[in-house]
Amino acid sequence: MVSLSPHDTAGFAPLAPPTVWQGWDAFVHRAPAFARDAADPVWSQTEREDYHSELAVMRTPAMDNVFTAVRRLLLVNRRQQAGARRGLIISGPATTGKTTTMMALGRSFQLADARQHPGQAARRPVLFISVPPAATPKMLVSEFARFLNMPITDRLNQTQITGAVCDLLGELGTQLVLVDDVHLLDTQRRAGAETSDQLKYLGERIPATFVYSAIDIETSSLLSGVRGAQIAGRFKLFRHRPLAYATEQDRAVWNELVQAMENLLRLRAHRTGTLVKHAAYLHARTAGRIGSLSHLIREAALIAITEGTERITKQLLAEVELDAAAEAQARPSRPTRRT
Repeated sequence: MVSLSPHDTAGFAPLAPPTVWQGWDAFVHRAPAFARDAADPVWSQTEREDYHSELAVMRTPAMDNVFTAVRRLLLVNRRQQAGARRGLIISGPATTGKTTTMMALGRSFQLADARQHPGQAARRPVLFISVPPAATPKMLVSEFARFLNMPITDRLNQTQITGAVCDLLGELGTQLVLVDDVHLLDTQRRAGAETSDQLKYLGERIPATFVYSAIDIETSSLLSGVRGAQIAGRFKLFRHRPLAYATEQDRAVWNELVQAMENLLRLRAHRTGTLVKHAAYLHARTAGRIGSLSHLIREAALIAITEGTERITKQLLAEVELDAAAEAQARPSRPTRRT
């Protein structure tokens, strides 16, 4: 039986999730782990582990495109106080960076809002929630209330909570509502259909631009039938695809991303250029999925630190197990493991 030692969690500090305001605001204002020179004796192993566990989020062309699309939607919706405001659905396979993109969008917007409204700490320009499994309308709106730290008692019904949430968001200046995992709404079931209706109603009551994130929304029930036609008529669809590696331009984008991540490494014996040299292999291993690439490089760096090798090699990369989707596509490209 494998057990954790105190060292495994030495730098761990529990944080509130981003689906509540305290956690979201901490995410927005949290400074990245400070990077020292790898050989700096002041930088402890635990601090270096924390640094490589986090690493910075890399900007991608998809992220830039989402930022541009939402910026334009905010302008379109700015003077529309009621009715069918326009929104965006970010859809794609798992681990392609949809949630990361949406959170980066919210962070950028909130920081810009703070610059435009200095000294107004009570503002809540962004709301971020995740659709709970098997959600009901009351469960969904309760997530909105939980983000705002609104007290909810069993005596409050769905209508009362909804009214209170909508009124408060208007007072707090909320302009961007981010809803993750909307693919969990199965509109072929009564609860899912009613929750979809609730989400539509909230979009009409709250004077904000809504952005959804979902796994392959095109194949879900959310865009089918009468309800689906209403959503499709109000939301742009952005496909957040894995990064390709077919053309010279594709390879340049991928190689630049790998180079940027390699530049962040602080390993004492790592040979600069190793990851870029294996960029094609990294693409094959991860199927071009940003989340899988980040996992692969961060875990390899942490293994290199904890085992004392202080460098990432192709052999080490081959030892890191990734998510099932990436592993299924990568098996033919993986070298033989060490024994």
